[in-house]
Amino acid sequence: MQKETVFTNLIREHQALLYKVTSIYTDNKEDQEDLFQEVVYQLWKYFDSFRNDAKITTWMYRVAMNTAITYIKRKKKRPDSVPIADVIIKQAEVKDDVIEERLRLLYRHLQSLNTLEKGLIFLLLEGKSYKEIAEITGLSASNVGTKISRVKKKLKTNMTNH
Repeated sequence: MQKETVFTNLIREHQALLYKVTSIYTDNKEDQEDLFQEVVYQLWKYFDSFRNDAKITTWMYRVAMNTAITYIKRKKKRPDSVPIADVIIKQAEVKDDVIEERLRLLYRHLQSLNTLEKGLIFLLLEGKSYKEIAEITGLSASNVGTKISRVKKKLKTNMTNH
């Protein structure tokens, strides 16, 4: 199979993963689409450097998250942006008012986290083990555990005080 076909199939197969990463780091659909395109470009640019010493999804998460971090450092917030909680809730088509309000609250508090904390919680919510998170972020597994514990405590404190 040609490189382009393999890459296209890979993106098609894992586009949900990429959209999840882009949604956690953007506040509106337009920025999410821009970031998605940038992530795909970066994946293509470094596709030849993938050495199969990790799972392909681990490599994709790493590239996507690093691209997102770089993207948001360059991007200035727009005053007319839509909060991420509204985008996520509309995408999920949640009908239950209680669940909808809890999701809004959670996403509002997630937005208060710094870039690394957002990434760690996102990967944890994706069901990644500390070892997988360590591979993606480049941190040690024990450091991941410590940081996640601190972020959980921070979120719990913030959410119970509001």
